[in-house]
Amino acid sequence: MRDELLELTSALKNQIISEKESRNGLYSKLYIKGTSGALASAPVNAAANSKVDHISSVTLEDIEKELGDCKRCKLHDKRHHIVFGEGSPIADLVFVGEAPGRDEDMQGKPFVGRAGQLLTDIIKAMGVGRKDVYICNILKCRPPENRNPEPDEIAACEPFLIKQLEAIQPRVICAMGKFAAQTLLKTGTAISTLRGRFHSYHGIKLMPTYHPAYLLRNPGAKKQVWQDVQIIMEELKQKPKSGV
Repeated sequence: MRDELLELTSALKNQIISEKESRNGLYSKLYIKGTSGALASAPVNAAANSKVDHISSVTLEDIEKELGDCKRCKLHDKRHHIVFGEGSPIADLVFVGEAPGRDEDMQGKPFVGRAGQLLTDIIKAMGVGRKDVYICNILKCRPPENRNPEPDEIAACEPFLIKQLEAIQPRVICAMGKFAAQTLLKTGTAISTLRGRFHSYHGIKLMPTYHPAYLLRNPGAKKQVWQDVQIIMEELKQKPKSGV
């Protein structure tokens, strides 16, 4: 009887080890939400190069439901639609802009105007589609006349952006424009100084670059944005199709 129990115990132990190794082989990186609400990284099997599963305690649907018919700041007075965000809930790459414009406010979707078309062109040049990435903004409602976001508006909206990033758990964030980059990085440094290299956002690589709306006014800056995009593609191991 004793020998049989020892054999059974040994078999169970080997099975547990085998199952654990199998699970670890599934993920190249797992982001977990800490008690402070920040993102922390947990290393696992480095041999896996792609996200083949997704673990999160909260979904984008949960966050959008929590946001509800938001009236947390004065922007709700004149908005037509809340622009929550759209794209893949398990995207490796998240684009974060400043705030919705007129077209976005009317349609309830991010980056659908002229700047949005340029962003779509950039994404296509990266060799992926809009459905493969996630696109959102710091603010979920349009500021009047597209004025700059104000501190109280950012304070009201940023918690939902943070939750979106926690739910998606991307490998790279592309922060488009001064307000997106400075808000996420908690800095006052100019976007011209920040761009061109990765920064860390709670362990996630963040690339600041110029906003597509800025490129419409300053087409000469497209070259710099394409340089930033190529750095992102190298990180994600995407093959570029062409420049923008």
